[in-house]
Amino acid sequence: MRRRDFIALLGGAAAAWPLAARAQQHGRTEGWMALRMHEALGAAALLAVAAVPTLGQAPGSIPGVLAPSAAPELVQEGFVFTEGPVGTADGGLYFSDIRVSKIFYLDAGGKISMARENTNGANGLALTRDGELLFAEGDGKRITKRNKDGTITTVTEGPSGVPLLAPNDLLVDSKGGIAIDREDRVHITTVAGVQVFDAKGQYLGTIKVARQPANAAFAGPDKQTLYITAREGLYRVRTLAKGPDRLGK
Repeated sequence: MRRRDFIALLGGAAAAWPLAARAQQHGRTEGWMALRMHEALGAAALLAVAAVPTLGQAPGSIPGVLAPSAAPELVQEGFVFTEGPVGTADGGLYFSDIRVSKIFYLDAGGKISMARENTNGANGLALTRDGELLFAEGDGKRITKRNKDGTITTVTEGPSGVPLLAPNDLLVDSKGGIAIDREDRVHITTVAGVQVFDAKGQYLGTIKVARQPANAAFAGPDKQTLYITAREGLYRVRTLAKGPDRLGK
């Protein structure tokens, strides 16, 4: 390989060439030069891969959960730190943007609107049996409820003498969990993505998105879409699995 071709190929990694040239002047072997060039090419390739953003990676088939052709898609980005997704009876989805104290609503048609501002850092959300929205206010150190007339009332600030410190999430009943489907498979958000386990704890696979996920929930008219809150973005993927047959989580 000629020097000018080598430099043109490596771009920013061309600094490796003078090292090889000086080594040649000092009697190093051509094998050493080839090794250094191979290492530089490898580094350049890694840099090129790292520079390309990944939108939604098809994770492959997860038995009973994800078809081989299914891939997460970005619903919308531009948020700060999305969290707390919870599906609604009409196929919509509430989710929070905790850093800016806002709650958004995604309707069944795909339109996102503001549901509540100044939420005191509300994170986890849940729905009562009557469809009223509950909030775990981390900064407010309380659980609140939005009544049907739109007013916000305090449900609890903790037991007497034991105040809540920074509530993170909540469930209306003991059967809830982290995105559990109708076959009792559990979908847990981790640094690797949304990891799926069966009812016996056997690992089945991972659903990957471009950003590190924080939470997930089934929603949609048939509860067969998994929504994933991941930092600045909201993602979704169509699944073979269905969410639990109840309101909310």
